[in-house]
Amino acid sequence: MAKLTIDGIEVEVPNGSTVIQAAEAAGVEIPRFCYHERLSVAGNCRMCLVEIEKMPPKPVASCGMPVSEGMVVHTDSEMVRRGRRGVMEFLLINHPLDCPICDQGGECDLQDEAVGYGRDHSRYDENKRAVGNKDWGPIVKTVMTRCIHCTRCIRFSAEIAGVPELGAVYRGESMEVGTYVDKPLSSELSGNLIDLCPVGALTAKPYAFTARTWELRKTDSIDVLDALGANIRVDARGAEVLRILPRRNDEVNEEWLGDKSRFSVDGLKRRRLDKPWIRKSGKLQPASWEEAFAAIADRLKGMPGERIGAIAGDLCDAESMLALKDMMSALGSANIDCRQDGAALDASRREFYLFNTTIAGIEEADALLIIGANPRRESPVLNARIRKRWVAGGFPVALIGEHADLTYDFEHIGNGPAALQSLADGSHGFAEALKSAKNPMIIIGQGALARPDGAAMLAAAWALAVQFGMLNADWHGFNVLHTAASRVAALDLGFVPGAGGKDIAAMLGGGVDALWLLGADEFDTAKIGAETFVIYQGHHGDAGASRADVILPGAAYTEKPGTYTNMEGRVQQGFMAVSPPGDAREDWRILRAISAYIGHALPYDNFVELRARLAQVNPVFAAVEQVRRLAGTDASGPVAQGAPGDAALVSAVQNYYQTDPISRASPTMAACVAAHYTVVAEAAE
Repeated sequence: MAKLTIDGIEVEVPNGSTVIQAAEAAGVEIPRFCYHERLSVAGNCRMCLVEIEKMPPKPVASCGMPVSEGMVVHTDSEMVRRGRRGVMEFLLINHPLDCPICDQGGECDLQDEAVGYGRDHSRYDENKRAVGNKDWGPIVKTVMTRCIHCTRCIRFSAEIAGVPELGAVYRGESMEVGTYVDKPLSSELSGNLIDLCPVGALTAKPYAFTARTWELRKTDSIDVLDALGANIRVDARGAEVLRILPRRNDEVNEEWLGDKSRFSVDGLKRRRLDKPWIRKSGKLQPASWEEAFAAIADRLKGMPGERIGAIAGDLCDAESMLALKDMMSALGSANIDCRQDGAALDASRREFYLFNTTIAGIEEADALLIIGANPRRESPVLNARIRKRWVAGGFPVALIGEHADLTYDFEHIGNGPAALQSLADGSHGFAEALKSAKNPMIIIGQGALARPDGAAMLAAAWALAVQFGMLNADWHGFNVLHTAASRVAALDLGFVPGAGGKDIAAMLGGGVDALWLLGADEFDTAKIGAETFVIYQGHHGDAGASRADVILPGAAYTEKPGTYTNMEGRVQQGFMAVSPPGDAREDWRILRAISAYIGHALPYDNFVELRARLAQVNPVFAAVEQVRRLAGTDASGPVAQGAPGDAALVSAVQNYYQTDPISRASPTMAACVAAHYTVVAEAAE
């Protein structure tokens, strides 16, 4: 540790820290443009100048200056003020006077720093330079004349996203940032460039000229478009959600957010269900709530519980799933399932279906085996965390499944389950890497579990974890990579078939006479029996609604408070940003109302009572924002149920941009599919 003094404040920081980091620890503000704590130091902008005693009498860039014992730093001396004003004057030489029309206005670092540290007038009378705009795809809008060459975007692409397709050409005043070859950005994290850009050079193309930041109402929430549980902020104006931004949570998503989670926001106002519908004479007709409830009650009247089933979708909150489960229990039905894809997830023990290492715990691992997953497509922010650990070194990675560009080096062991045996018997060299590792980990994806031999794959992966010492009191290296935001909460609630109950496969094809779909759209609805009465409760007119006999309009995740449990078992809560459209209602309220209508009223009348019931069913729901790494002291694994087959493993997500009703309704996501996958197809040819 080194002790130094900054503006009269004594602070102690680890050796190797820079002066700007020490200033942050002391609570002293130093302006900066190019420096970012998660990126390498570039030292481009020179805005972070400070004066250091007993050094040559000139300003020093604090971002690149390491601390030393006894150092005395001044951040607001006359020399520093003159230096910063000069730097700001140079930065503004070519920057256009676009503030009135720039989407960055109101949250622009250049505006803030110019007011706080710049001159009150300009001395520049020459012509400003102009730079042509680049086409980086349907997400990022470029106005490169505004670029101040901080290179944050270049460093993020290369270091965090692992897709080094940005760089600089020419030199000096003629320098331009671009992609070298004209093509859309291919990273699933490209929207983070907008957050990183300190000026208006990179802004959101779908959000262009839509609103000013001070017009927006900001609400904290949780992303549900993958299972990571990224913390987000929903910005709305009136009844419309206009944009979604990440919130910082170092334990989950740091400060990053995937492009689908950020830009599918326009899907929230398209293809919406805003009134009840009833199928009459083969056609869906608008109806009132009373008519819809009457149709359901009439059909369920006298129907035995074993002929009624329910399936929960991938975007559901815990409250609505609990209400549906309680209603099914009241009707005498144990036919409930949350595994739309048929994944062989064992709900008997929590560690069988959690990401037990925890997301932040990836940085403690020293070897990784991925089975039947493509983290880059299934959870790009999680993949960035894996890459972060790989960049640190000493982290061999191996993959069993389809070959993919994961943004880090890995050893491809094989495409099928046979590769598991080569590790188990030690015939493959990577077995030695797992054996010698102190904290090895396995990630098994839904591509390995949603197969006829999924249970055998789960048992085989667990057996490998036991064999290579991944389960002990200090470390749990067995991890399941989920793709559905609702899955872990549903398993915690026991939303799986009870004693004598039917799973999703048994409920299809006429296995039940009435089927309740709670936002369930990710299975082949054509397999539902022709005579089965289908109630669809959800917010978009997607696959489930097209097969329904009665449609009950629900609320999207931005339109209701809700509890969500991410893949590592962290319970998080989102809040309502806007009201549901039309006659749509919160899902738990719909279930409470219909339960009373059919004579089985649920035992809670308000949201507080419902959340108390959640904690009663499973105490984990009372520990909000807490995650505890489970000890792997119980090596007994899930039931094998046969041996793995020979079929090649395929990732559960082939099209990252369209995986749910919201993203499928989004024009921006459709544009991303057209831009990205067209480029990939052309490259393959």
